[in-house]
Amino acid sequence: MSDSPERKIIHVDMDAFFASVEQRDDPALRGRPVAVGYAAARGVVAAASYEARRFGVRSALPSVTALRRCPDLIFVPPRFDVYKSVSRQIHTIFADYTDLIQPLSLDEAYLDVTANRRGLATAWATAKDIRARILEATGLTASAGISYNKFLAKLASDQRKPNGQFAVTPGMGADWVETLPVSRFHGVGPVTAAKMSRLGIETGADLRGKSIAFLAENFGSSAEWYWRISRGIDDRPVNPNRERKSSGSETTFDRDLLGDAEIEAGVLGQADDVWTWCERTQEFGRTVTVKVKFGDFQLITRSRTYPSAIDSQAALRAASKVLIRSVLPTMKGIRLVGVTVSNFGKFDQASRDTLPLFGETMI
Repeated sequence: MSDSPERKIIHVDMDAFFASVEQRDDPALRGRPVAVGYAAARGVVAAASYEARRFGVRSALPSVTALRRCPDLIFVPPRFDVYKSVSRQIHTIFADYTDLIQPLSLDEAYLDVTANRRGLATAWATAKDIRARILEATGLTASAGISYNKFLAKLASDQRKPNGQFAVTPGMGADWVETLPVSRFHGVGPVTAAKMSRLGIETGADLRGKSIAFLAENFGSSAEWYWRISRGIDDRPVNPNRERKSSGSETTFDRDLLGDAEIEAGVLGQADDVWTWCERTQEFGRTVTVKVKFGDFQLITRSRTYPSAIDSQAALRAASKVLIRSVLPTMKGIRLVGVTVSNFGKFDQASRDTLPLFGETMI
């Protein structure tokens, strides 16, 4: 990649970061299936070791389901202060190679190393050097993807996990994308992947074969993004000043829901998914929005902003429950629900209060 005029982007992704930190710090956990989280009835897995992943244990999985899949699973309470400290060590290493660092969470980031500050022969060599220094400084392994844009670099970092790296060169990008399942593409979630499958789109090649008009008809404003990534095109810069404005999760049900209890359960499941992200990134927002799409495709949202950040899973669940109850009972079936947290800011411990459930403006 050293002779290419293209940008040189590295996506660094720590291997099972939270769980690996716990295994590093407690030798008794090494080689055993570990989940970071709580084995409570309403708990969710924040992270899982590779030993646990072999049983199908993944982040955001309900704890009861995780234990069903892996009865020997060991739950370890999260220590976010430790994870943040290790993350700072890693980012100090990144800063020796470039100023263009875009963190995605505590355990992954994009780096634009086109300027080659360290004078290494290739971007491949740069990624290898970064990974070696991370291992030396933290005792943890990282994987890396190297390419000429962010989309391909992120895909590539999964290719040789754990503790490996993979490069997608300008000459191979478009052809390589064609071979991959669309479910691996950033921006194609489980619901969209299922819809694509129904439309006969299983791989990058299938996606590339669809016209922009077809994609617009079926996927609206996302059509151009899907058209571009199916060709390995992504012009987004590595933005060190990027601030995430919201985090959300939604799901479309196999059948329209009518019962209040099952609708509430669906909303709480999405709230738990969002909380997993908030806890993982230590980003806490003050605004909660619940989205509902009825069986006749009418779409409504209910939103509430609180005076202080929502800093617990219980508080997010309570806020989401209040919002969904504002549209219940309903005579129409509900086909989709979603929960979003926004209005992020630095969490002020001094302002920590029990969230009021009434009195705020509801939109």
